[in-house]
Amino acid sequence: MNGKLYIVATPIGNLDDITYRAVNTLKEVDLIAAEDTRHTLKLLNHLNISKPLISYYKENEKIKSNCLIDKLKEGQNIAVVSDAGTPGISDPGEEIIKKAIEENIDIIPIPGACAAINSLICSGFSTKEFCFIGFLSAKKSEKVKKLEELKNETKTLIFYEAPHKIIDTLEIMLEVFGDRDISIGREITKIHEEFLRGRLSEIITKVPTKGEMVIIVKGSSKSEKEIEIENLNALTIEEHYKFYEEKGYSKKEIIKMIAKDRDVKKDEIYKKFI
Repeated sequence: MNGKLYIVATPIGNLDDITYRAVNTLKEVDLIAAEDTRHTLKLLNHLNISKPLISYYKENEKIKSNCLIDKLKEGQNIAVVSDAGTPGISDPGEEIIKKAIEENIDIIPIPGACAAINSLICSGFSTKEFCFIGFLSAKKSEKVKKLEELKNETKTLIFYEAPHKIIDTLEIMLEVFGDRDISIGREITKIHEEFLRGRLSEIITKVPTKGEMVIIVKGSSKSEKEIEIENLNALTIEEHYKFYEEKGYSKKEIIKMIAKDRDVKKDEIYKKFI
């Protein structure tokens, strides 16, 4: 009979944030797969737990996943933990979960602290809809490209960033997004926890380059579609017509779309093209 795979969230700073269920799970499993065994050993010592550990980090994730699957098939119960937060969210865990699903092995989430969510709820921005991006590429060209894709997104945006890259990333965001409202959650749940809120141009001048950062960016006030319609409505009626004509629409379809874009009756547009 297969063992069970537990995806265990650990504290992101304050050790008191670990749940009773997480503690009990770590006590009961046969093996713990850890992003950094030294880091996890400190947590286990704090909890007076002694368990076999196996390293499971980004660079060896695919190889170690096969090893862990074999142990699960032998009937061992395994907990996967990252250095902080929830495995699989910008941390190792995704590969073993995929393989466990393929092998019909039970996967049990043990929820806990999450820096992204705690930073979001303290940002003051909309929590109804949001996009979690995680870490951007270290390459500037790829970072710019990704931010360009997101600049007209109306949902709240969530990013992770390392302290030594925070200024460069904020400068690129200012260039791409404009001087938008942001909130930065720094050292969440730790002694020096703080939230910096304001315009991008303001935050760049006062953000410390120390500590783990979560950047929350207020969504665009206008969607890509709204911006496109504004640009079309700035054209003459003839230019507007030509825009849709070049896309292959029929006269009837074009008149209907122009009327909708400009929020007027179809008859008004139709008369101009009789």
